[in-house]
Amino acid sequence: MVAIIQDQGIMNKSHYHKENKELARKLRKDGTKGEATLWEKVLRAKQFHGYQFNRQYCIDEYIVDFISRKLKLIIEVDGYSHTFKQEEDKCRDKKLIELGYTTVRFSEQEVCTDLDNVIRVLESYLPDNN
Repeated sequence: MVAIIQDQGIMNKSHYHKENKELARKLRKDGTKGEATLWEKVLRAKQFHGYQFNRQYCIDEYIVDFISRKLKLIIEVDGYSHTFKQEEDKCRDKKLIELGYTTVRFSEQEVCTDLDNVIRVLESYLPDNN
């Protein structure tokens, strides 16, 4: 799991790449079991302490699994393929930090087998808990 810095502010429109829009739509439709679980049970419709999250959201050249623009928090659910993408993920996370976002990563297995702990970790990023 990666947890870095938080910053206040709104994402600049220049950080949005509309060419990723169709891919993001496809990823929303074809999400993993872990992504679906986190979305349905925790993040959808402001269920998580009233904060709005979007899924498969385009930011800069990336599509992130979940984002709360107000919290400046990105949540990634990493499946098996991320085992081989650790360097790529580090570069991506570094760029997202530069944009003022904190990235938190969970494995697919963590989300599917220990959702209560995932929620506890996410709650530690709420403003009241700092």
